[in-house]
Amino acid sequence: MSHTYSSNRIHVIFSTKNREKTLSDDLRPNLWAYMAGIAHNQGFETMIVGGIEDHVHALLVLPPSLPLAKAVQFLKGSSSKWINDNRATDSRFAWQEGYGAFSVSSSQTSEVVRYIREQKAHHARKSFEEEFVAFLKKYGVEYDPAYVLG
Repeated sequence: MSHTYSSNRIHVIFSTKNREKTLSDDLRPNLWAYMAGIAHNQGFETMIVGGIEDHVHALLVLPPSLPLAKAVQFLKGSSSKWINDNRATDSRFAWQEGYGAFSVSSSQTSEVVRYIREQKAHHARKSFEEEFVAFLKKYGVEYDPAYVLG
């Protein structure tokens, strides 16, 4: 076989440092677009980026040559620099250490896109903490409750 074919779709979730509500309504659309540009420039794709004041969801499509950790490092590092360079928040901005990453099959893609698109409505009913722990349980990821949210 002369080519490599893959379908590496990953739902990534990460929060602002201390889950501070620093991502304003005005900032978020520009930040999501900036993150999509980061991905494009680094050779991967964001199918959708979304979230609310204190966290981000992104559905990534990664080529086989790019490790997930590197893709997340590009997104978090470049976007926090952009936020700080543009003084887009009232204080120095940082992302929380770590992230959650969950594989997505092609048959689940539209459901995940819809879920990310509807974050505001979703979080009217459920906190980030409840949401993140639910993802860990759904995907069978072992975690220590004392450390899972930093």
